[in-house]
Parts: sequence; C-alpha cells; structure tokens
Amino acid sequence: MNLSIGSSNFIILYHRTPFDEAKDEAGKRIWRDQKSPNGIIPTLRNLFRDRDNGTWIAWRQVDDLSNAEDERIAMDEPASFTLRRIPLEQAQISSFYHVTSKESFWPILHTFPNFFNVNNTDWSIFEEVNQRFADAACSEAAPGATVWVHDYNLWLVPGYIRSKRQDLKIAFFHHTPFPSSDVFSILPWRKQILESLLSCDVVGFHIPRYTENFARAANCLLGVEKGEKQSVPLRFLGCGSALTEPSETPCLNYRGRKVRLLSSPVGTSPDVIQALTKDSHVQHLSERIDEDTKKGRKLILSASRVDYTKGNEELLLAFERLLERRPDLHGKVVLMLACVAAASGMRIYEDTQRLIEETAGRINGRFSKIDWVPIRFSTRRIPYEEMVAWFSQADICWITPLRDGLNLVAKEYAAARKGQAGVLVLSEFTGASVILDGAVLTNPYSHKQMDTAIDSAIDMPTSEQIERMEKMSSAVETFTVSDWADEQMGALEIQE
Repeated sequence: MNLSIGSSNFIILYHRTPFDEAKDEAGKRIWRDQKSPNGIIPTLRNLFRDRDNGTWIAWRQVDDLSNAEDERIAMDEPASFTLRRIPLEQAQISSFYHVTSKESFWPILHTFPNFFNVNNTDWSIFEEVNQRFADAACSEAAPGATVWVHDYNLWLVPGYIRSKRQDLKIAFFHHTPFPSSDVFSILPWRKQILESLLSCDVVGFHIPRYTENFARAANCLLGVEKGEKQSVPLRFLGCGSALTEPSETPCLNYRGRKVRLLSSPVGTSPDVIQALTKDSHVQHLSERIDEDTKKGRKLILSASRVDYTKGNEELLLAFERLLERRPDLHGKVVLMLACVAAASGMRIYEDTQRLIEETAGRINGRFSKIDWVPIRFSTRRIPYEEMVAWFSQADICWITPLRDGLNLVAKEYAAARKGQAGVLVLSEFTGASVILDGAVLTNPYSHKQMDTAIDSAIDMPTSEQIERMEKMSSAVETFTVSDWADEQMGALEIQE
C-alpha cells in the first residue's frame, strides 16, 4: 500500500460508515442517512463542515481480496469529505469483529470474565486489520493532521500510526466501559493494547471511573507516571453510587510523551428529540400506542439489545415479582420490552434471546387475562420516530443493565420528557448513572433493590416526578452530543 503523505487535515476511523449503502430501483448505489437517536454519526459527519479535505475510514465486505483495493468515494452532503473503505473478506470480519472483539474483548470490558473466550481468537488477523486502518490513515493524512480513532475494535491503530507518522495529532475515544486493572489484565495482549493507546495525544472515556481504570492499568502494568489527580467536573456526581469518582487523573507521562485523559460522556440531541415529540407523525404513533397498548394503564418501557450485559432477564424477573406481590396492579400496568435481536451466528446471543423470550412468555402465561397481557415484547429494530413516541407515552423508563458504558436511551428519555412527569429507573452500573441526578438508581444484582426501585417509581407523586425530570433534562441539554465532539477535539488543541 502507498504510504505517501496525503492531503486530509482531519480523519475519522470508525467501524461504522457515515451513511448506509443501498441501491435505487435502477440498481444504482445510493447513500441513506442513518437515523440513529443518539446522533453520533450525524455529529461526526458535521465535523467535516469546517474542515477541508477530510476523510472517514471504515470497512466494506468483499468476496475476494485478490483484486480488491481501498475504495475512495467523494461525499457531498451534509459536508464534503472522502469516504475510504477498506475491503475485508467475511472470514476476516468474523475473526476480527465477531470473535476477537465480541468473544474476547467485550466480556472483559464489561467485567464478565466468565464469558471470556480466547481459544478461537486469531490475533494476527486483528493486528492485520488494525494495520490496514492505520496505513490508510497515514496515506490520507496531511502533515500535522488530526486523526480521531473510535472504539476498542481499533485498539492497535494509534500505535501503528505513531510508528510511521510522528507529526500527527491522534485522539481515541472509548465507547464502552474500561474495566479495573485486574480484569483488563486477563487479556493476553494487554501490553500491546496499552502501548498503542499511550501513543495518542488524547484518550477519551465517558466517565471518570473508566478514566481512572485506564490510568491505573497503565501505571500498574507499564509503570506509567500519573499526573496529579484533580476533582471531577461538576457535570459528574462525585460520590454515592457504584461508578462515582471524586477525582481523576488528567494525564499520563510515558516515554517522554504526555497523554491527556478526558472524561467526556457522549451526549444526545435533545433539540431533535423534543422537536420530534411535536411532529404530527410521531404524535399519531403516540396516539396508537395509547389506544393499542396503554389503554389507561401505567406504561413501563425498557429498551436495549439482546446481550448478556443488558440485564433483560433480571428485569423480567423483577417485573414478575412485582406482579406476585402487588395483585392490585394486575390489569393496571404493562411492560414494553424493546430488545433488539443480535446478529445471527453468535451462540451466546442466541441463547440469551431464547431465555428472554421464554421468560416473557412464561410470565404472560401466568398473569394474562382476557383483556390484559402484562408484557409486550419486540426484537425488531424500532425506528427513531417510533421510539420517541414510546418515550412520550412511557410513565416509567426502566433501564437496568448489569453493565453499560453510558446508555443513551436513558438520556433520550429525559430529553423527551422535558417539562413532564415521568420516572427513570436506572442501574448504577451504567455510565449515565453519574450524570443523571434525579434518576431512581438501583442495583440490578439485588432483588430487594430492584423491587424497591420499581415500587418507588410506580408510587412516586407527580410533583416529585416533575422535579426529578427537570434535573435530568437540564443535564442532558447542558452537554449535548455536539458539546462532546467539541470537547474531545478541543483537548487536542491545548496539548502542550
């Protein structure tokens, strides 16, 4: 591959593409917007508006690599930039993403070491794919360009880039939790991963706990010098629950380099969500939910993916216990569990989905009446507008994963309920739990705490609901997804 100096001043590396590829009726390739309520993709695209000669690097699947070259496509809307797509065969994608990333990294990142599986991992393929991303970035980058790398499946990219291009500014953002040092140390490649991340100028995490975990791992495993701790920013709760931290390490010094650490939670787009609640189509969907599902009952909404980290079974069992001890709620409450099915071919997720379906079916079989089914269950991917309609109708949003890097659904619910009543029941093992002061926090590992939390939510006076929701919607509006991107990029500008 040609590694000559390129002309791009700003480069993003992300496994997701900025648009979805599709074909029109004539079979011509077209690009469709990804209507994601979290707004990350549109926000990253918008960063190219004020930058010349930008490049977005992702992958594409091909049948045969022998004649496949990197694809470079000129994108024009909403900003002008180049989309560079690296060709990968299905076997490479499966090894790099589904096996190494999902079977080895994912359970460690979420502190589920019992699910860790290293036996099928081909580390050389992971290195090869990361090297190809790094080579693409180096060949695109102009002198002194900024490169922003996203997430753990590209862990090795910063190190490969730095070895070839000392002139570049490199930032990395970790979208998942970062575990404690002893759990992270389970990974056989821990030193290589840490050394790569320490090649960056800025490494970003959602919350101070993850920042501290990373700093401690670097200190304990590589002897990296830590900067003097500072109090956490005011947007974070400093104490009181599982993931709170009163202070954090602002930087690390390693081999003559200063690496800035930045706790900066991804935001959402509250203005977009609030505008949608007033949209005629969304209001029509909301009315249908009211007529077809709610029917005067209290509606509890939970939205997540099929994943052992999301605590869906624990939530369903807590709902079953609620119905057992509170017969007064029979026929008066309904749970909507929107649980998006995982990609096929991964047995652990297939087993998880089967267990969720069986549990929901058993509970409905126990408690259903002629005119009432207590659980509505969906594994389809709910469109953005419909999810906002569910937010507008949900009296309670019940988000209790066993571990979650942030959880944007919780923040979206707070944005959609601005000025209204509503209760957010939130696991204290989500990153959002240290941001959303006003949520009813609970420990999903404890039956007693889960039971107390949902009882509190159901019985909470309207005045208290409004007061709590105002605090949460204010927090969401104070730090949006655009603020997150600006803060991450701004950190590069103040590097010494």
